[in-house]
Amino acid sequence: MKVTSAAQLSHLLQESRKLQGLSQSSTAQKVGIRQDTVSKFENAPEGTRLDTLFKLLAALDLELEVRPRGEGGNTAGEQWQEEW
Repeated sequence: MKVTSAAQLSHLLQESRKLQGLSQSSTAQKVGIRQDTVSKFENAPEGTRLDTLFKLLAALDLELEVRPRGEGGNTAGEQWQEEW
């Protein structure tokens, strides 16, 4: 899935957490952060620190892949659409 905004990323992680049957508290406990930190990320991700994002990714057994635009997902001729 291509993610182009903080809101999309937080929604994706929240969906993953729920699919895994994890609460915010259990997710937070896995990586040593507070439940309210998970809640803040899910509801207002714009101010989230990068280290918190990587802790959440680790807790959910997810990884972040960065690649040039248009690689592995965009169809020919598709233009980047900024969402901010």
